[in-house]
Amino acid sequence: MICENGVFLAEAEPFTTGYCVSEVDLEFLSRERRRFARKLFDNTDMVRIPFSMDVAETKLTRAFWKTPFIPDTSASASTRFDQVLAIQSHGLAQRIKHTNAKKLLIGVSGGVDSTLALIVSREALALLKRPAEDVVAVTMPCFGTSNRTRANAEKLCNALGISMQEINIGESVKRHLADIGHTMDVHDAAFENAQARERTQILMDIANKVGGIVLGTGDMSESALGFSTYNGDHMSMYNINCSVPKTLVKSLVRYLSEQDFDGAVREVCLDIIDTPISPELLPVTAGELNQRTEDILGDYALHDFFLYHMLDSGSGSERLKRLAMQAFEGVYDEEKIVSQLATFMRRFFQQQFKRNCVPDGPKVGSISLSPRGDLRMPSDMSGALWRDAIH
Repeated sequence: MICENGVFLAEAEPFTTGYCVSEVDLEFLSRERRRFARKLFDNTDMVRIPFSMDVAETKLTRAFWKTPFIPDTSASASTRFDQVLAIQSHGLAQRIKHTNAKKLLIGVSGGVDSTLALIVSREALALLKRPAEDVVAVTMPCFGTSNRTRANAEKLCNALGISMQEINIGESVKRHLADIGHTMDVHDAAFENAQARERTQILMDIANKVGGIVLGTGDMSESALGFSTYNGDHMSMYNINCSVPKTLVKSLVRYLSEQDFDGAVREVCLDIIDTPISPELLPVTAGELNQRTEDILGDYALHDFFLYHMLDSGSGSERLKRLAMQAFEGVYDEEKIVSQLATFMRRFFQQQFKRNCVPDGPKVGSISLSPRGDLRMPSDMSGALWRDAIH
């Protein structure tokens, strides 16, 4: 049999030659030794066996799971989902006790991230034997809010027994844009970010008013790509989703809605999962959104794949491309993978300055982007080596 760092790779069929074939990831093993076992090998005689091979011509026989943050079997996935919820809810419960927070403030949009935040908050309060009413959900519609997401936010809060208040920020944002001499006809970064920052200001001030803390809802995929407004949704008093990538968020919401809740919660959660992901910052047309995140960034499935293999096994650009070609064969062509990998690398290095000043949050898996934990990276580090290797 062939194993790698405790992971089973291949085994010979019984009553045959006894041979089996697989590929051992030497880069990964070398990186793990550097990280965890340097002292073990410092004074050990190493047997070195020279060999050469054309890596580009070697066809991989190993399978690489498309969604590495989610186990490939339903039983393992269920265990993983339960663990993630437990880590998030117990972490939040500890923060509530430590700060003596009277309320939990959450900006709800009708999207999957704030949905998970609501579910985790209710679970944390249950651990403390406190009512779900201690969550204050605030929906703040503006120019880009669609009818569907607005309705789903209300339905979800009602189904979970959580109070929700609505504050329309349209007029406040218009006044602010007028104050800085910005026309409503120009839909640039200032136009979009003014909305996100107004929402954060409202949540922070209500939290002060009621003795609560503002919970961030942004996930790890958005943080990796810098897809947040600096000092807007980028900021909170505790971010419970900071180590949960988008692919895991969607699967986790689906799992939780099917396990622990009644039909009303399941129905609205399924519609939220099926709603296109959007920051909802550009004006809607006939009540429907016209801004889709994955049209801007590319598919989150690929971004999460790149993120996992880059941080977990130290993969560079050439290797990421090769692994993605293997894992997504028949799903994405080479042009799509190369284009999106370039987007990932550009944004990952360019947006580190946002990640170097983020709130606390729980680590739920093998990697995180916390500047106080796994990712200690200069804000102005160049990504040229990674970008130049993409072809």
